[in-house]
Amino acid sequence: MNPGGIANIARVPELNRRILFTFGMLAIYRLGCAIPTPGVDPTQISTDGVFQLFNMFSGGALERLSIFALGIMPYISSSIILQLLTIVVPRLEELKKEGEEGRRVITRYTRYGTVILSILQGFMLAVGLEGGALGNNAVFEPGWSFRIMTVITLTAGTAFIMWLGEQITERGIGNGISLVIFAGIVTAIPSALSAVYELVRTEQLPPLGLPLLAMFMAAVIAVIVYFERAQRRIPIQYARRVVGRQQVGGQTTYFPLRLNSAGVIPPIFASALLSLPYQISTYTTQIPPGIRDFIDDYLSFQSVPYNLAYIGLIVFFAYFYTGIMINPDDVAENIKKGGGYIPGIRPGKNTATYIEDRLNRITLIGALYLAGVCVLPQIMISQFGIPFYFGGTALLICVGVAMDTVGQVEAHLVSRNYDTLMQGVRIRGRSGR
Repeated sequence: MNPGGIANIARVPELNRRILFTFGMLAIYRLGCAIPTPGVDPTQISTDGVFQLFNMFSGGALERLSIFALGIMPYISSSIILQLLTIVVPRLEELKKEGEEGRRVITRYTRYGTVILSILQGFMLAVGLEGGALGNNAVFEPGWSFRIMTVITLTAGTAFIMWLGEQITERGIGNGISLVIFAGIVTAIPSALSAVYELVRTEQLPPLGLPLLAMFMAAVIAVIVYFERAQRRIPIQYARRVVGRQQVGGQTTYFPLRLNSAGVIPPIFASALLSLPYQISTYTTQIPPGIRDFIDDYLSFQSVPYNLAYIGLIVFFAYFYTGIMINPDDVAENIKKGGGYIPGIRPGKNTATYIEDRLNRITLIGALYLAGVCVLPQIMISQFGIPFYFGGTALLICVGVAMDTVGQVEAHLVSRNYDTLMQGVRIRGRSGR
């Protein structure tokens, strides 16, 4: 963002309050990540495998076993379950169509599900800690008192993070849940830079390795920015009509279909689902050895089956979430009601079919782009030993959330009629407009 854009933001009091509120909530979140769970020795905790990804989403809270150790993942898992249930439960589908009131009811159900999942995951984590899942001698006094205290602490921590995210969305700027994940990833930058410096100092990284690594990261970011701003514009023609003594209409507008309408949701959802079997296998001792071996061999982090399942889930959630956000029948109906039509396409069902066909095509491209960005860097890390400490998933989340947030800042500036302040200044968000 250039200095002109920052100056414009400073002239909008409400936007200043929203930004300061957002930073304040994120500061509280980071403070909570440093408060350890009672009865646990954080120095004995070690995270590896899929727990590295889980630790990333929790902002490093898992490796310190803080009160926010579960992070926002129970909320994400609850959201996945509720959205999948809307397909098979008619009542939930009706609620989704009831507008704001229906969304509030679904949000309340999501909160209930978050608490239930937090209790289950908190209990499994407590049992796993006693069994040495994340390090030996991590629990001072094992027993039911420790388990109950851990469940209460971690469940309260996740509920508080959920509340923080909702407050940021409502009273701050940007999507609160995404910004919480973003804040957790960004805080890992200093340690990652320190690790790269150590590799250079000990000559484990060749002289040309550092600039090549920087170029690789820049290329990945450039690809993300390009694809996040890409869109297919469908022309909409409005017929002329007479209103009173004036003729209105006759202009051509465009209905934009973004290449990646689902944003960063697919990789987050996919990561949440793939982490569950490994967590259960690690925390629980009652799983049969055959199932445990299968999980360790085929669902271990960065293995070939894991990456294939990751790609499949990303593609699935890209189509699933895009289908939730954009309903071709509703779009076609709104165009028809407004007196518009797509040139060469009859209004109504034909228009809906046309939009659905285009949407499916670009969603496939967007899903493959998401899978490539998330998986290819991980393959280069595991197979070639490249010290790329920020995997594709982390970069995608950071860049995507940053672009969305900047886009919302621009929308606030425009909505406050500060057009004169925007002359000669463009803050480019995800849409690129």
